[in-house]
Parts: sequence; C-alpha cells; structure tokens
Amino acid sequence: MASRPVPKNKLTQSEHEQIIRLCNQPEFASLPPSQIVPTLMDNGCYIASVSSFYRVLKHANQLHHRGRSKVRRKIAKPTTYKAESANEVWSWDITYCASVVKGQFYYLYMIEDIYSRKIVGYEVHESECGYKAAELLQRTCWREKIANKPLVLHSDNGAPMKSVTMKVKMEELGIASSYNRPRVSNDNPFSESTFRTLKYRPNWPSSGFKSLDEVQSWVHSFVDWYNNDHKHSRIKFVTPSQRHQGIDGVILAKRKLILEAAKEKNPLRWSGDVQNCEAEGPVTLNPVRDIEVAA
Repeated sequence: MASRPVPKNKLTQSEHEQIIRLCNQPEFASLPPSQIVPTLMDNGCYIASVSSFYRVLKHANQLHHRGRSKVRRKIAKPTTYKAESANEVWSWDITYCASVVKGQFYYLYMIEDIYSRKIVGYEVHESECGYKAAELLQRTCWREKIANKPLVLHSDNGAPMKSVTMKVKMEELGIASSYNRPRVSNDNPFSESTFRTLKYRPNWPSSGFKSLDEVQSWVHSFVDWYNNDHKHSRIKFVTPSQRHQGIDGVILAKRKLILEAAKEKNPLRWSGDVQNCEAEGPVTLNPVRDIEVAA
C-alpha cells in the first residue's frame, strides 16, 4: 500500500477535542454546526469549517437526529418494469364520472396494457370497491387468456388498489403488484393519460350523466373508438388494437413503401429521409432517468 503524506490542512488532535468540547457545552448542545460556527466567529473565534465540524461529530458518533421532528425518510426508487410485448405490464386506475346530481359520481374502473395502450378491461359502478376491482381483473385475464402467466399490475395507492380482496385475487392469478411511490403523482402516467383523453372528448357530457346506464353506454362507445379507431401518437399512429395484435410493424412497413414511392415521384419535397416508420420498441414503467444512468 502506498504511503501518503499527511495533508497540511488536517485538523490536529487537540482541534478535534476542542470541537467536541465546544459542541457539548450547554449553549451549543442543541445547535447544529451550521449555527455553532457563525456564533463562534461572531465571538472572534474560528476553529474549522462547518463541514469539518460535521465530520468530527460523525467520527465521534455524536451526529444524530435530535428534536421532536420526524426523521427524514428516504423514498425508495420505484421498481422498473419493461414490457416487450402485450399482456406483460398493465396499469389500472379508477376515475370519477360526474352525474347531473351535485356531489354524486359514477366510478370508471379501467385496465390498460402499457405496451399497446389498449384498454383491456373496464366497468362502471356506483361505488369504489376492491371486490369489484378483483372481479374485473379476473374477467380481463380470462378474456386475454393469460391466467397464470407472468404479469405486472401497476396502480396508485388507493383503497381499492390495496384492499385485501384485490391482493388475494392478484396472488391467486399469479400477478405481481406495483404501486406509486407515496405522494408522487406522476408514477402512473399511462392511466392518467387515457383518462385525460376520455374527459377531453368533444362529446364528453360536461354537465354530467343522468344514469348508470348512460355512463356505461358512453364509456363502451369511447373504448371501442379508443382501441379500434384512435391512432395513438405514442405508438406511431397505429391503433392500440393493431399494436396489441402485433400487426403494427406490417402497417408501418406499408406506410414506408408509400412514402418512398412518393419521394421517388417527387424528390424535391423531401430534404432528407422519409418519416421513421419503425414500430415502437419496448415500453418501460418507471424508467431510470438519463441523469441517473450517467451517475
């Protein structure tokens, strides 16, 4: 092991002891170094920097949380899941649908595949309930024929999402759970984006729905449009159903042929290559940011 010279600016043992002695004096015992050092300087005394005080106290095992405030809690980073094909990662949530009666709402339960953006399951009820959510999940798994296949279901931390009934049903179906971090509002962007699309449709009844049958009929019509007619911007403008079926690559390849033929016919209208028609790749839930990767 290489021998390194002692830094010239290293605190001496007597300075260490002086710092410990000062910090344990009654007038400083309840103050952090960021308060102690300026106070000492105001009295014409300087021993070391604030960071040096912290370092010495830590070395002496005297740097602990004090006071009645709660200890700052580290929020764990969310688990990252990657969907490389349909029916690998689902996102679900519940949203309010107002009625014409003030204060009364209907509740739309919706499950979406994050890879294809297809709404694979939905129901409207008059209340929020873990039992109804569990039934919807089971029926959706049967419809998609994925019972006992690896699947991750992501949601927020609402009561129906974390109900015992829902957790038992997920365990029975072999589904792994994924939840938003506490007090983090953007961990479930797929469901929130779809709800925004739903409520900003031109025919959304802003004055409210008159009955449960009316909202069920409206949502059924929306889901049919969203899955089969709506060309989604995040999947290269194919429909969610087309991507769910795995035919988006074929459709996009045909578009590329059309564009290349048009460019050959009139090349002056293109300054570079034709539009990128490659199918979108895997979709990641809670991706690691580039800054974290670099670190």
